[in-house]
Amino acid sequence: MTLREELRSRQFWQAVAAEVLGTLVFVSAVLGSTLPGSEGLSGGTIYPALAAGTVAVALGHCFGEISGAQVNPAVTLALLATRKLDVLRALLYIVAQCLGATLSTGLFYLALPQKSTAETFANKVPMEVNAGQALGMEILATFQLVFTIFSVEDQRRRDGAEPGNLAIGFSVSAGIFTGRISGGSMNPARTFGPAIITGIWEHHWVYWIGPVLGAILAGVSHEFFFVASASRQKLVACLTCKDIEIVETASVSRSSLSTITQTAMRAKQANKPEQS
Repeated sequence: MTLREELRSRQFWQAVAAEVLGTLVFVSAVLGSTLPGSEGLSGGTIYPALAAGTVAVALGHCFGEISGAQVNPAVTLALLATRKLDVLRALLYIVAQCLGATLSTGLFYLALPQKSTAETFANKVPMEVNAGQALGMEILATFQLVFTIFSVEDQRRRDGAEPGNLAIGFSVSAGIFTGRISGGSMNPARTFGPAIITGIWEHHWVYWIGPVLGAILAGVSHEFFFVASASRQKLVACLTCKDIEIVETASVSRSSLSTITQTAMRAKQANKPEQS
């Protein structure tokens, strides 16, 4: 499909709209869970972790078939780096995700009786850690999330209807618990929206560089080292902009043939003692 045809495609703009709405819902759930209770006490990370995990499962069912329910620029860039997404779609998805996050934060801000409460929306590096430590935690938390997403999609592609949304939801919750010292953002849009509305930009770069690095490392390591179709030829094809699908199909065929051969050899060896 050419660039002009894609821009005129109804499905293309449906997917972009799904990313706006999906990110709006996701960020709304997370921000709502960060608000202090009636006594002014915060629930810590337990509420955001549960809210983010459960809404991720729901969004997978709602928008998974439309846009992939990415709702995260880091995930989108990992898909772009592994050539599962074209540049135009990736750029518009990221714009849509940041727009959805900003709209969500703006709506919450207007609804707050005390505007000072909005400071809880922003991701900030805690006083007891430095930016480098927070960056490392964001890389680690996002790595495990995106590796799970790639693994689920690979299994879904091979096995058909596989309930992987639950695994992704658990991974989102685990990432928030893992990244407690950094805020466990794992999502640049989730940090960008509150920063726009509240004006809190301190260490904002941590929440872009960390998740993006973690996501790309996870995507590349899964696709070119751990997946069944991984091969040096596939990596070279990606770097030289050749057709990855042809190389991937050939790699899977060789892997399947190798598995069949090994199974036959084991069966033959097992039959030898019986014959003797």
